[in-house]
Order: sequence, then C-alpha cells, then structure tokens
Amino acid sequence: MKRKVAATAAALSLTLTVSAGVYAASNLQEIKALLNNKIGIVVNGQVYTPKDGNGKTLAPITYNGITYLPVRSIGEALNTAVTYDAATSRVIIGDAAAPAVSSGGSSAGTPADAVKRPKSLPADFPLPADAKIFDLIEGSATGKPSATFSYRTKQSLETLGNTYKDYFVQKGATSKSEEVSASAFSIIDAGSTFSVTLDGAPGTGGNQGFNVVQVIWSGE
Repeated sequence: MKRKVAATAAALSLTLTVSAGVYAASNLQEIKALLNNKIGIVVNGQVYTPKDGNGKTLAPITYNGITYLPVRSIGEALNTAVTYDAATSRVIIGDAAAPAVSSGGSSAGTPADAVKRPKSLPADFPLPADAKIFDLIEGSATGKPSATFSYRTKQSLETLGNTYKDYFVQKGATSKSEEVSASAFSIIDAGSTFSVTLDGAPGTGGNQGFNVVQVIWSGE
C-alpha cells in the first residue's frame, strides 16, 4: 500500500527546483538521494500528483531519512504563492515582506498576483490583460536585459501566437521559426536588438483550464 503524506505548509520539508546556474559552484554540494516513487501525496483529502511547468510528473526525493517535495508544485496545490529571489537565494512561501525582493532580483512561483510585468521586457511587448506571471527570473545576457518567465491566460493560443508573430515582424526579426495552431505555438525569433523563444500550450495541474506561455527574452 502506498504511504501517503498529508501535505500542509507547516509539516513538509520542501525543495525548489531552479537552474544550477543561479548558484555559484561553491554553494552546491553533491549528494546521493533517491527518487521515491512509492510515496503518495494527499492534499486536503484529495490525491495529488506534483508536476512541473511542462506537465512532467515529479517524484518525492528521500535523503538521509527525510522526504523532500517540490515546493513550487505543493504551493500550487495549496493555492499558496511560492517565489524565488535570486539576489538573496531565498525561497519565499506566501506573502513576502517588502525588502525580500530587490529591484534587480528575481522571483519564481505558481501564479502569484504580486509578480508584476518584467522590467526587462519592452513596454510594448504583448501580454494579455488577464496574464498571471510566475517563474520570473530577470538579469542580463551578453550585456542585454533578459527575462525568463511563464504566464497563464484564458486567451486562445492561436490568437496569442499570431499576435507575437506580427509583433516580432514589427521589431525587425531577421531569423524566424514559427509554428502556430489552435492547440499550441512555438516561436523562435531574433533580430539585431533581441532574441526570443516562446512556447504556448494548454495548462496542466493548477493551471488546468488556462493556456500557459513560457517566454525567454533577451534584448531591448
């Protein structure tokens, strides 16, 4: 019989998956841990399967007798915002105090209304009025402002894809790979002042019923 772990914000040992590149090598310690596929998760009486932003199932990790769960996915299940501040290497669960996020920092979470439009994006970069941004990381790439984030929206994927195609033409895209349909879109464009990758697909897990767009932007 599967062991079931009742997920509550106070009782779980939580982990956050972020790019290893965010950390300096000195902050990383190699360990040997186990993916524990035998553990089931129950959230408020309902069986819950944690998944990442792409819909891939995530397994709990057991290390030295302690079981760790993916904090972003668990936060989503508990309807609790989870953000990541790269400037201070802090995971923030729930509302953050004002000093917790620096002006040049970043945040990552599952959808958090407090996460505003990325400062690195051009002012005219199309975002739906109902967009809820999460998993935001801002910085610079090759000397240019950059932003990586996802957002969820009720707007149709085909409409979004075509809007972005038209926008990047106006931005002077000289290299284009674009596929747009009613069920998904993928755009990889670049110009003299920018490069962008966008992928749109139906949401899963806590984003079910929405469309989710992943954005990687660098430029002006």
